[in-house]
Amino acid sequence: MFTQSAPQLGNQYTDDRVLRGYLRRVLPPDAHAAIEPELKEMGELSGGPLYAFQLADRMNEPVQTAWDAWGRRIDRIEVSPLWRAAEPLAARSGLIAIPYERKQGAWSRVHQFALAYLFSPSTDIYVCPLAMTDGAARTLAISGNQTLVERALPRLTSRDPKQFWTSGQWMTENTGGSDVGLSETVARRDAQGRWRLHGRKWFTSAVGSQMALTLARPEGNPAGGKALALFYLETRDDDGNLNGITVSRLKDKLGTRKVPTAELALDGTIAIPVYGLSDGVKNISPMLNLTRTWNSVSAVSYMRRGIALARDYARRRIAFGAPLAEKPLHLHTLAGMQAEFEAAFHLTFFAIELIGSDEAGEATQEQSALLRLLTPVMKLTTAKQCVAVTSEALECFGGAGYVEDTGLPMLLRDSQVFSIWEGTTNVLALEALRAANSGTALAALGKRLRELSQGATEPRIIEVSRQAEQAFSRALGWFEASSSDAAALEAGARDFALTVGRSLALALLARHAQWALQAERDERPLAAALRFGLHGVDRIGACDLAASRSLAME
Repeated sequence: MFTQSAPQLGNQYTDDRVLRGYLRRVLPPDAHAAIEPELKEMGELSGGPLYAFQLADRMNEPVQTAWDAWGRRIDRIEVSPLWRAAEPLAARSGLIAIPYERKQGAWSRVHQFALAYLFSPSTDIYVCPLAMTDGAARTLAISGNQTLVERALPRLTSRDPKQFWTSGQWMTENTGGSDVGLSETVARRDAQGRWRLHGRKWFTSAVGSQMALTLARPEGNPAGGKALALFYLETRDDDGNLNGITVSRLKDKLGTRKVPTAELALDGTIAIPVYGLSDGVKNISPMLNLTRTWNSVSAVSYMRRGIALARDYARRRIAFGAPLAEKPLHLHTLAGMQAEFEAAFHLTFFAIELIGSDEAGEATQEQSALLRLLTPVMKLTTAKQCVAVTSEALECFGGAGYVEDTGLPMLLRDSQVFSIWEGTTNVLALEALRAANSGTALAALGKRLRELSQGATEPRIIEVSRQAEQAFSRALGWFEASSSDAAALEAGARDFALTVGRSLALALLARHAQWALQAERDERPLAAALRFGLHGVDRIGACDLAASRSLAME
């Protein structure tokens, strides 16, 4: 009886042409030599023991025990065995520590996120608490609140699993996710002068973390987002009792089912203001910028995982007398997926380079403005790409891609979160508009696109560089023409943001393709740039608001 062999993974670093080529191009030789052994080790784990562990752990999910045997409310959350193993691995590997140790200077963020990219797809979204931990560490580090810095930062950035803390990010309430100005959580002083929080948080991920940053309205403050304050809290006291927190329930989600996402009631939760008693939304923005970057890195890593499995399967699966790897249509399909992945990869790591320069104090005002625009653009662009690519990857397996015990459906279910968490596509598109309106970001991006194309000598690379510049020019022209019409500007925000993201991704692909031809005589990056260009970069189109209204609300 015939039995189809399952897809296999090798070392996910040494098998990854895109990651290795990128690091050879951008890193100084000494930095590259210093970090490559860690990447090889993580790549071996990710494609070997961790991947096997992930498949074996597939059915395990977080479990809440609300009461102990004697009726005491304990709300203990037990995570899956894979998650229990992922935490000490993340700590020892320095997945949070690296950018705070700064051994590679401005390249420390590239080092960190290259490791995270390898770690992510084999650990069932354990990057969720890591993202919030990194964001909390950065927020506290620049807060000037020395008491909290000394209390929490050494734990958040520790490589010792026994000392390592993770952080939550509690913003979403019943009133809505992105419109945090409607928050109903109130902060009141008690008789001892301590701040205590009262309210309900509808969606809190990684609820088992030792601390969290959250928004609340100090009693007496007016309505609106500006009157919210950013608070620090620890989830349990020294005796292990919850800090005025009741876990109402764990959420039953489409995907990311290993992540213990909870609905919480806060009843006198002791908390400390991080900055002052207002401007909480502004003050939490450093955290959001980093969590969105982690989101994009994970989206890119999931694309890469789906393609790696589909590519191996194409060599194993015989259909109509030959392996799928010899079928022209199947090869064409895989090539399209690879082109989208490579574009997403270069877009994401370009933004990571800007973060590294900014944190090292080396960024110009122009680069900082560019980063403010690119953070939402990168996140929304890569998230949409990830859902499309992982969906296509499942289809490459036929019926097996739809069967749970292959472990493949999880790829698509988990990928869907990337376009929802940390801001939906529409919310982020509006943020991109605000960034474009607020300064020199668009001019900086136009300048960068021209710089990226200056080194092009190969005619086909010159042509795709021109395509990228033309798409961006169309987006810029639309933005300027629509600037006096708020409704038209809002309606076209998604098309604008996607065009900006895809035009920059194409220009970055072209830049890398020119380097690969000259330095390594490798034509595959050029093939990726040409194919990505064929997929369409310019998404600007006419927007008839009356027609949209009639179609949407018929």
